[in-house]
Amino acid sequence: MKRKNVFLISAVLMVGLMTSCEKDMDTKSFDQLSNTETKAAVMPQQIVNLGLAGEFVILSKTGITSVYKSSILGDIGTSPITGAAMTLSCGEVTGSVFSVDAAGPACKITSATRLGIAVLDMQAAYTDAAGRSNPDYLNLGAGTIGSITLLPGLYKWSSSVNIPTDITISGNSTDIFIFQVAGTLIMSSAVRVTLEGGVQAKNIFWVVAGAVTFGTTSHFEGNILGHTGINMQTGATINGRMLAQTAVTLQMNTVVRP
Repeated sequence: MKRKNVFLISAVLMVGLMTSCEKDMDTKSFDQLSNTETKAAVMPQQIVNLGLAGEFVILSKTGITSVYKSSILGDIGTSPITGAAMTLSCGEVTGSVFSVDAAGPACKITSATRLGIAVLDMQAAYTDAAGRSNPDYLNLGAGTIGSITLLPGLYKWSSSVNIPTDITISGNSTDIFIFQVAGTLIMSSAVRVTLEGGVQAKNIFWVVAGAVTFGTTSHFEGNILGHTGINMQTGATINGRMLAQTAVTLQMNTVVRP
């Protein structure tokens, strides 16, 4: 008789525990999870496909200018604007310079078809990255993100973003980071973006609707998909790509494709 009572009590406890778990799962959806790291781990971002645009370190629709001497490692090009809008010297580029026509630097390669495809891929990549939904981090720091560590995931700001002091991007070699900025992106002079834990610049995507400006001697990491211009002030450096739907301006900068 005692054994029968023990079995009965155990069964009642098990049913109560299962009911409690089911109730908790019903009342707390995935979007309500407070731990954003858990959300990013459960649903990691997929890489943004750059297509042919990924073969360029600088790609622009309206021009590339440089104050001598910049150092550019990788291919560059402009389209649909004429090659005359690339006002830099061949000695500043370790790579190929692509133009839609016979104008431009003497070392140019004329390939309107290649550039046309690359620009379309650049625009598609921007649309993809800008359209990613359900951010892990929304309006972090109210748009000021100095002196913090950024973890993998999708970030969204409905305003401009300022980087007044150094930041760290931390993760592993396969983690994806997407930063959606509705306004401008401005990094102050001498500020650095540092990668930690094996993070690769090729897996970082800054999607910026407004102008991008890097202060003097600053250092940046990642791919910039800019709907407007990208401006590098004197001595600034970047390990990444600058893919702009308007112009890219350089002033004695170092640009390296990741």
